[in-house]
Amino acid sequence: MAYCNENFLNLQGDYIFEKVAQKQKDYENKHRNSKIISLGTDYGTQPLIQAVASAMIKAVREPDTFFGYAPKRGYEFLRKMIAEKDFKTRNCDISIDEIFIGDRVKSDIADMQELFAATEIVGLTDPMDPDWAESNIIAGRSGKYIRSFFNKFEYLSCYKECGFKPMLPSHDPKIIYLCSPNNPTGIVLNKKDLTMWVRFAKQTGSVIFFDARYEAFISDENIPHSIYEIEGAKEVAVEFHSYSNLTGLHCGYTIVPEELMLETKKDKENVSAHTLWSRSRDIKSDGCSYISQRGAEALYTEEGKKQIETTLSVYKENAKLMLEVLKETDTDVSGGVNSPYIWMTVPEGETSWDFFDRLLEEAEVICIPGSEFGPSGEGYVRLSAFNTPELTRTAMDRIKKALVKLK
Repeated sequence: MAYCNENFLNLQGDYIFEKVAQKQKDYENKHRNSKIISLGTDYGTQPLIQAVASAMIKAVREPDTFFGYAPKRGYEFLRKMIAEKDFKTRNCDISIDEIFIGDRVKSDIADMQELFAATEIVGLTDPMDPDWAESNIIAGRSGKYIRSFFNKFEYLSCYKECGFKPMLPSHDPKIIYLCSPNNPTGIVLNKKDLTMWVRFAKQTGSVIFFDARYEAFISDENIPHSIYEIEGAKEVAVEFHSYSNLTGLHCGYTIVPEELMLETKKDKENVSAHTLWSRSRDIKSDGCSYISQRGAEALYTEEGKKQIETTLSVYKENAKLMLEVLKETDTDVSGGVNSPYIWMTVPEGETSWDFFDRLLEEAEVICIPGSEFGPSGEGYVRLSAFNTPELTRTAMDRIKKALVKLK
């Protein structure tokens, strides 16, 4: 009999959204007339904008539309648009050869750690996207699970007293995960914050995995949309972007700068991370379809930009309403500005899952328990603005009643 990869056995229970879905299903089976509203989703609920839909339909009808597998780095027409519109306009020098188009950024983030030695220490902002930890768990970097912590991870705790911004490590992890706007806390990192992290990475030889999936929500002109707005970041960081969370279009891209170098352990020879990632895509990716990439290209047209701003405004207004309602109940919250996520403190004496159960039973509203995002997430829940205005308002009315009942 073949041996299994025992690192998989270190994963703690089911995936977060599987747990939540099962809880919802169990409740609905007991309450056949229930009308549950989810404020837990990571994905947009508004229709695909017309500019994108039209571009995809046009691509389908092109006589030569079937091109087989897409180029591993993506089609040049989209990479040129990204380099020009997402980076050059922000004074970031990113070439089209440093842009890799994929069908989902989620898998790129999980795959990127494979470029690094299995012995490298990982620094995880805490709370965090669970995928960050789990991809490194199955790679063997986590160590043992002891009292809610994996003993080989470096947890970069994000406390309320520090505005939920990650603290510098006490050791020197070689892989550091950062996210702005942050999932789940909703906070953003300013230029000073990112400059501190870039300098730290340069001093320690670390590499930053910068998750910028939600940068479209940033409206403050003083908040960077990309870590490459910081001088020297191309030497120490890779960056991830996605169209799927906002549009539902399964397409995104990863930036791997040509300046980023790793080294061999024995001979200390420099190795290009860009070259390794390109080879990784040869093995693990069939690219993103031509039709999807034409759809993504349409987001950069004048019509596409106007339409996506309309979609964004729906979610921003949802977040604004959610913050207003929660503040009316004197509930401690963060996020919700420059971000689709709100990080809410649960009532005293309850755990994150206790409050999840209470909200489901008393309000028929789904949230995401903070403890699922890491040890520092206990005592919080995440609410998402990704729903319709009508359902968001109804959900917040229900939450307000449940919270007032506790006072």
